[in-house]
Amino acid sequence: MNISTKKLSSIATAVAIATALAACGGKDAKTETNTTKSETAAVTATDKIVYVNSDSLLTKYEYFKDLKVKMETKGKAAEGDLVSKQQAFQREVQQYQQQQGTLAADQRAATEQRLARKQQELQAYQQNAGAALQNEQAKEQEALYNKVADYLKGYAKTKGYKMVLTYAKGNSAILFADESLDVTSEVLKGLNEAYTKDKK
Repeated sequence: MNISTKKLSSIATAVAIATALAACGGKDAKTETNTTKSETAAVTATDKIVYVNSDSLLTKYEYFKDLKVKMETKGKAAEGDLVSKQQAFQREVQQYQQQQGTLAADQRAATEQRLARKQQELQAYQQNAGAALQNEQAKEQEALYNKVADYLKGYAKTKGYKMVLTYAKGNSAILFADESLDVTSEVLKGLNEAYTKDKK
């Protein structure tokens, strides 16, 4: 089983979900006592809804880039360790195959039982290593989601936005959006500044 970082693409899904979070900040025009009817009419959907390009968020968010490198490194290390163990087992099998003709029946039976146990242990190790990597990826995805979601909550409240949507080319419910509603650059700047402070 390949336990490298093929499932990193699922982190992209987590980011897309995070950026689609409804961030109910700011004041509701209906409860604004000092707002006249004409002023209320002037508050349009475009004043309260913006979007973030999740493709750009993934390629330019420093936290995600560092996370990707981290998981790729761990995936390669786990895969290398597994390959090393598999090769060592194969050498033992080949050695036994070369010597079995000279071994007594009880020695052959004992060796075959030992190799069968090793094979089972290797399979269990492979499954456990893959599960451990997937669990870690899931935790990292949750941390990534929380970072983006928490930032967007504060960002939306400060800006008075009612909702932050996500846009991804070829995978989005938004068929068209005016570029004036794109706040990706501003969000990225804030996220990267916050991440830089966290690293210090």
